[in-house]
Amino acid sequence: MRHDVTIAAIHGKVPRIHPSAFIAPGCRIIGDVEIGPEASVWYNCVIRGDVNRIVIGARTNIQDGTVIHCDSPDPRHPQGFPTLIGEDVLVGHMVMLHGCTIHDRGFVGLSATVMNGCVIESDGMLAAGALLTPGKRIATGQLWGGRPAAYMRDLTEAAIADMQLGVAHYVANARAHSEALSADGSAES
Repeated sequence: MRHDVTIAAIHGKVPRIHPSAFIAPGCRIIGDVEIGPEASVWYNCVIRGDVNRIVIGARTNIQDGTVIHCDSPDPRHPQGFPTLIGEDVLVGHMVMLHGCTIHDRGFVGLSATVMNGCVIESDGMLAAGALLTPGKRIATGQLWGGRPAAYMRDLTEAAIADMQLGVAHYVANARAHSEALSADGSAES
């Protein structure tokens, strides 16, 4: 890992990061966090699994400045709210994810917020700047937007296909960044 990345255990929980994942400089990854193969966590993200678990699936990208947290168990919610992110998910720059679930191929736009108990199903999209309030569910193939977010329309097949092109782009771009950082001496083995 790079010297300018914080990977820290807390409460006996150590982050588990697949060797093929890209973790950019400036990231802070703490506690019960699992990051899958070819996932990418971009510059200056904070992923804090100190009170529950956080899972980031294969090929998912967490773009620059994003904050991911979870919520503790309590009497009304005995399991608390982990943050569970599936495979091939796109998470835009400066997003806030808190105690939510994003299924495979979900999309969260730039500067959006997803709160406790929310679910974004496969191929669902939350628009840039949107606020998905607690307990809301975006169904497969739907676009939601606004503050608070509401259903806007169904996505076209072309829009869903474009999201998957974005996933492939980020996997390749992460490799390029990893190689560039290694080549200029910014990385340590």
